[in-house]
Amino acid sequence: MATKFGALLKRHRLASGRTLREFCLEHGIDPGNYSRLERGLFPPPQSHELMEKYAHALGLTSGSDDWLEFFDTAAVERGQIPADLMSDADVVEKLPVLFRTMRAKQVSNDNLDDLIDKIRRS
Repeated sequence: MATKFGALLKRHRLASGRTLREFCLEHGIDPGNYSRLERGLFPPPQSHELMEKYAHALGLTSGSDDWLEFFDTAAVERGQIPADLMSDADVVEKLPVLFRTMRAKQVSNDNLDDLIDKIRRS
């Protein structure tokens, strides 16, 4: 059962033009475990160091949109809020309101997309 994180790993690896074994040998990664990650059989790693190793191996640039998507997707699949957001006291203070609002109003996909667009423009 593929996961969004697994699909993201595979997409970035394939973009590098290497097979799974080539990629893993080049970066000192266990191919069996990496394959299980790509196929969604393992959850994203908890270890920030291991996540950074994978991100660098995939050629992701620290702080780039791809980097943030990589770490955010992993956090969501682990059922966590990304650590950088949790370290911002203002964001943490507002999260319960966001959660309550989303639960109470059953936000549609269109309304959620509109909210995301507004946030991006601000």
